[in-house]
Amino acid sequence: MADAPTTRTYPHGVPSWIDLETHEVDAALAFYGELLGWRFTEKVPPAAPGRYVVASRDGTDATSIAAIATPDPGFDGEVMWHTYLAVDDITATAERVTALGGVVSSPPEPVGPPGGPAAGQMARIADPQGAPSRLWQAGTRPGAQAVNAPGTWNFSSLLTPDVDQALRFYGPLFGWERSDDLGAGMARVPGYGDHLARTVDPAIHERQEHVPPGFADVVAGIAPAAGPARWSVAFAVADRDESAATAERGGATVLATEDSEWTKEATIRDPFGAELVLSQFAPPAEFLEAEAQAGQA
Repeated sequence: MADAPTTRTYPHGVPSWIDLETHEVDAALAFYGELLGWRFTEKVPPAAPGRYVVASRDGTDATSIAAIATPDPGFDGEVMWHTYLAVDDITATAERVTALGGVVSSPPEPVGPPGGPAAGQMARIADPQGAPSRLWQAGTRPGAQAVNAPGTWNFSSLLTPDVDQALRFYGPLFGWERSDDLGAGMARVPGYGDHLARTVDPAIHERQEHVPPGFADVVAGIAPAAGPARWSVAFAVADRDESAATAERGGATVLATEDSEWTKEATIRDPFGAELVLSQFAPPAEFLEAEAQAGQA
């Protein structure tokens, strides 16, 4: 009998979940189902107000990716993908948010189906530059279980007009560190790579033997950007151009494309107003050769 898959868990300070809130839930399910091949499971009883629909690869929590939900009553804000950051103690972390100059937009509260065990505790926050995100102390839902493969969540990045100011908030709150050796756009939580090696990715250090030290600890992007501070969410795709064309057929707008040494990306705005990035992993040939050799060793 095959061993049960290891549950992916998230240490304090690591982005662990994403969701999209829109009044057009059914249309969003159709769009993202076609774009990313998702299957969906309703998590709120039919008689309850609102909807929370979890996307997965195969219809089970073991391959959960993200969620699409109706917003809270009275919501009139911007439609966007929200990033949740794992915390060990949500009450203490929320207090620390305020002490560091951020805002707790809604206090910690249990989340989950009425009458059942809590999926977790959630609080909405905004950093001192106004970028909104959520704190998540896991209950029955530890976070996304399928990541990085085509059709799944790949990365969340903080885009900010002042990286140093942002790190004065995210550093003490979540343990984030930034190193020029890893590139200016990467934040890491020391020990995260070791956590992955102990749990869902035993070969991570061997596979990343040829990358800069500390790369396995990278948890999020943090990069300078014009405009208001905000979080950007990227989804992995097998073919950037094909996925962008699929998005356009579904009513999305392609805002920009970019080719880097490691990726081919398209930034799009979905039909509901939320921006996201479609990211194709396209590394140098020598990296693929080294990875293949490591797999044969």
